[in-house]
Amino acid sequence: MEKTQRETIAWVDLLRIIACFLVVLAHACDPFVGKFDDNPSEFLSGAFFGSLVRACVPLFVMISGVLLLPIKADMGTFYSKRAKRILIPLAFWSMVLPVLYYLYINFGIEGTLNPGIVIENYTLEATVTKMYTFLFNFNYDTTPLWYLYMLIGLYLILPIISAWLTQASQKDIKRFLYIWIISTIVPYIQMAAPSLGYTGNYGSMGLFGECYWNGFGIFYYFSGFLGFAVLAYYLKRFPLNWSWKRTISITIPLFLVGYAITSLGFILTQKYFPGSYENLEVVWYFYGINVLMMTVAVFITVEKINISPSPMLSKVAGLTFGVYLCHFIIVQFGYDLVYSNLNLPAYIQIPLIAIIAFTISLFIIWLMSLNKFTRKVIQ
Repeated sequence: MEKTQRETIAWVDLLRIIACFLVVLAHACDPFVGKFDDNPSEFLSGAFFGSLVRACVPLFVMISGVLLLPIKADMGTFYSKRAKRILIPLAFWSMVLPVLYYLYINFGIEGTLNPGIVIENYTLEATVTKMYTFLFNFNYDTTPLWYLYMLIGLYLILPIISAWLTQASQKDIKRFLYIWIISTIVPYIQMAAPSLGYTGNYGSMGLFGECYWNGFGIFYYFSGFLGFAVLAYYLKRFPLNWSWKRTISITIPLFLVGYAITSLGFILTQKYFPGSYENLEVVWYFYGINVLMMTVAVFITVEKINISPSPMLSKVAGLTFGVYLCHFIIVQFGYDLVYSNLNLPAYIQIPLIAIIAFTISLFIIWLMSLNKFTRKVIQ
């Protein structure tokens, strides 16, 4: 961890590119996962690839923790700077993506085989509605933008948590992380509780004080994505200083165990809750204990790489936010292109779709970065 600021940025740039590609790969799996029992081989390919990449979003949050914590600016300055970088892209892509989807579905192809697409939702009237209801939440066309809503909430709390982190001892931060780790197990407890006789309260199946009039259970304030940011800060402030031998001996088993829980758990969930996205997503929660294991393994390993700074690496890393914002519809195009025209196994189609979508998205965002106006909605 004895690194200069430039070296630190270099490994973070690499991690950002990896995380971005994993996001694209994750969305390339979606149409295959949606096949369920209609095509078991395609479902399994989607399940195994989709489980492999679950660390993608938590890695982005950990990058924020590395780069932003501790926060030196006052709250007003921090909020103002972050608002410009988040709200403008959120508004722009929330309005543009539905339009692009409308044009693609109605004029770009004869018909998509993506099970996630409901053609009736792509009328002109429905598209106009999508363009302003982003004020309430994202929709299918803007699925990746859920991250921006979460990120806004994370940014709101970071100055407050930062003030504590700067004066907290190593033991205090560890206590926070221990409680947070316990919270990553709660979703599984909630899944298992009914089989142990738990019937909920007044129709609500929430745990530990959660009910219809209270959504804030015991672990609410210690749960979610905030823990990843705190963990990244902890690893920066209290470096592990492991040798490569020790790093690999810990991170590889940690990743493999996390992946085994994620992939096999996803398949078993489909077996016992067929076609239930609500239950399937529990195993794929980004803040579940299994995904935490995979995320920590990737983060520690990449941080250990002795990578030299390079203009190309920094340039590509700087474009990843834009790639994240625009890639979803490009994945849709890649799926229709590959699935309809190439008779290949699903386990080959999925990474091929991801590579096509990532490359095209990167090129589009690079072009947008050349203009001072479009640059504002991608960086």
